[in-house]
Amino acid sequence: MSSDVPKAALIVDKSFVIAEVDKRIYGSFIEHLGRAVYGGIYEPGHASADERGFRNDVKSLVEVLDVPIIRYPGGNFVSGYNWEDGVGPVEQRPKRLELAWRTIELNEVGTNEFMDWAREVGSEVMMAVNLGTRGVDAARNLLEYCNHPGGTYWSDLRRKHGYEKPHKIKTWCLGNEMDGPWQIGQKTAAEYGRLAYETAKAMRLVDPDIELVSCGSSSSAMQTFPEWEAVSLEHTYDVADYVSLHQYYGNRDNDSANFLARTMDLEHFIHTVTSTCDYIKAKKRSKKTMYLSVDEWNVWYHSNDSDAKLEPWTIGPPQLEDIYNFEDALLVGGMLITFLKHADRVKMACLAQLVNVIAPIMTEKGGVSWKQTIFYPYLHASKYGRGVSLQPIVKSPKYDAQDYTDVPYLDSAIVYNEEAEELTIFAINRHLEDELDLTCDIRGFEGYSLTEHIVLHHDDLKAVNSAAGERVLPRRAKGTEYRDGFVTTRLQKASWNVIRLRKS
Repeated sequence: MSSDVPKAALIVDKSFVIAEVDKRIYGSFIEHLGRAVYGGIYEPGHASADERGFRNDVKSLVEVLDVPIIRYPGGNFVSGYNWEDGVGPVEQRPKRLELAWRTIELNEVGTNEFMDWAREVGSEVMMAVNLGTRGVDAARNLLEYCNHPGGTYWSDLRRKHGYEKPHKIKTWCLGNEMDGPWQIGQKTAAEYGRLAYETAKAMRLVDPDIELVSCGSSSSAMQTFPEWEAVSLEHTYDVADYVSLHQYYGNRDNDSANFLARTMDLEHFIHTVTSTCDYIKAKKRSKKTMYLSVDEWNVWYHSNDSDAKLEPWTIGPPQLEDIYNFEDALLVGGMLITFLKHADRVKMACLAQLVNVIAPIMTEKGGVSWKQTIFYPYLHASKYGRGVSLQPIVKSPKYDAQDYTDVPYLDSAIVYNEEAEELTIFAINRHLEDELDLTCDIRGFEGYSLTEHIVLHHDDLKAVNSAAGERVLPRRAKGTEYRDGFVTTRLQKASWNVIRLRKS
């Protein structure tokens, strides 16, 4: 290795366990927003559509990602949604003004149709209930409709609709972003806490086996954060299993070094919420640990200007259709690494969203589907990031950005799958100008050999993929070596890397 190239090092040992990785950190999100449903997963008349109108080409891409859980049906949409509009004979369902995104909701796709689709792509569903315009009664009725076997009004209505067996939905969100002034039915922390507690209490009486997500602040930038968490959890701590975090990042100033450092902000966000949860735990003298559900996260800023020009009250308009570039893929990879580094508390995370709306998968109406740049780090983490997250000892040169100091050029996470006898090193070189020589000490993994080194890199940070072709594609890196318990490699500047090893 050259003496003038910056150097970084990792020491990895299977004894340094952070936690088992909950596969649901690779979840996603589909909201009745823009072309996520209508024109995304669902397009009757498309050449690939099945008999119910769902696009098989989209299903195939979702299956490739192996998405373990999908949040539905919102999002801001859920705070004005009457779930009864989306069940029963489709021809009898009402069209509604959808106030969150100012569109027309057809209600052609509802609870049962989405459950069918989710099963086909191999995903569980994280169902959200409306605590904006509705509350306890609607939530308990929806749960009865979905989960009760039969012999009651709502469960028998499901059976009448053609679903003899219950859906058995395990995970439920108690509302969405209820501190946001944009939210229909915005609440104070105390108002939300009381309503969420009573809703949770009723829902657990219907089905004691469900798990519940208490609504956290809409983002770490909210003036209500983290007081919202502290006050609302005073009410919901004993009945909820998770608290939600939502976080989006952008690069509006075109400062790539600062943009790629935003995972430092995510780290601080997670630490603050964790500390707030533990404060309430101590205050209540509780033995229960509250876990985190980052059930909305992504890069989101490219589409803001075009969204402001859309006409209201249309059906499936092209809302929030960010076209992601290569540096966005690097940040998405960095956010996934951050979740792995906090696997002891972050148990669920939902990339928002899955199709067309700030999404890894895009479609053309009547045409092809294609993969955005962010598809690939999401795919690699979901595919190879199953097992236990290990705590490496890291040595890396650092830099200062506009908003952050001491930012390591090397950002990494380690996952060990004992059952498959596989070790995966996820690594990002955040240096925009220099390569980075990396040495990984894995002497504790005797008998392992190098399987592959995948790299995602492009010389142009602004390079994008499109329906016409993919400029940003992963490839196999050359020059990576494994000898006497050490992996040595050179990470390209501004690159996402997946180094895989397996016991011989």
